Amino acid sequence: MNKVMTRARNHPGARPPVRRDSRRPGGTPVHRSPAGARGTEQAVHVVPPQTPRRPVTQPRPTDVFADRLLAVLSGQRPVHCMLRHTAGRAYDDLAWLAEFGPLRASRGTPGSRPVIRDIGYYVPSPGAIEAFARIGAGDRLRAMAFRLEQGRDLRWRCTAVELGGPSRPRTDDD
Repeated sequence: MNKVMTRARNHPGARPPVRRDSRRPGGTPVHRSPAGARGTEQAVHVVPPQTPRRPVTQPRPTDVFADRLLAVLSGQRPVHCMLRHTAGRAYDDLAWLAEFGPLRASRGTPGSRPVIRDIGYYVPSPGAIEAFARIGAGDRLRAMAFRLEQGRDLRWRCTAVELGGPSRPRTDDD
């Protein structure tokens, strides 16, 4: 076996021998020249082979807003976190709905934390989406409807939100 290694080392196309330097962090490989001359050492950074990556898919705006609205209506997030994500009277409607906490989990009841079961949507025109979400909490199933509109800055904003049940009374300002 020693002769085979000697032949491979002396072969004209063979790579120089590799040794690990214990003084370097992680034992970085160091290549020496075939003659073994001092002062000709070079550190080689070995990069592991990369696996091809799948393109990252962006979540749909309906999914993002359903999660955000549920977090506010269930009391997990404050209403003001939706301030920059709403337009028109949607923020006022959301604040009114969150005040009553219709989706808050009842304490002590296992499995009563609300979760989104299903999301559906309809595109009435370019830049507008009308969506619904089925929300389950324990054995109860609730419905939430909301409208999203895309602004000039290409960001989606919620312009309307409703839950099954009474809605906020209209005023002259609306």
